[in-house]
Amino acid sequence: MAEIKNYTPAEYAELQKELELYKVKREENKKDISTARSYGDLSENSEYDEAKQEQGKIAARIAELEHMIANAHVMDESELDEDVINVGSVVEVRRLETGKIVTYTLVGSFGADPVNGKISDESPIGAALKGARVGEKVEFTAPNGNVFHLEVLSITR
Repeated sequence: MAEIKNYTPAEYAELQKELELYKVKREENKKDISTARSYGDLSENSEYDEAKQEQGKIAARIAELEHMIANAHVMDESELDEDVINVGSVVEVRRLETGKIVTYTLVGSFGADPVNGKISDESPIGAALKGARVGEKVEFTAPNGNVFHLEVLSITR
């Protein structure tokens, strides 16, 4: 059974948009294969080989996106408790080891962009923060094995 993943409405729309883009690419790729096939001997036809490889990549991504969409749970942000961290929350935390204050946006795995402060609800830090409230302290273990402690300062949407 496939695992249901949480997405914000914007993330879900991006999934659908990317799927439509890949469906267009698939049609373009079919034309590329047909054109390459017309060049003759397929055993020495690099254009044909490249187009067929691209066809495989496109098909794999389409299958992946369709699976993600089929197993998506779009969060209705109006029904979420704003006092609890969940997908879509903007969270200000203090790193207890350093005192540094950092702002994160908790997103579904598709929208993760750690460099820009968007952390997945499935990442170690996201999983630790999910469900926490202002004033709570959470602990998480980074992939490198280091343990970090955070205090939740604020939660907004």
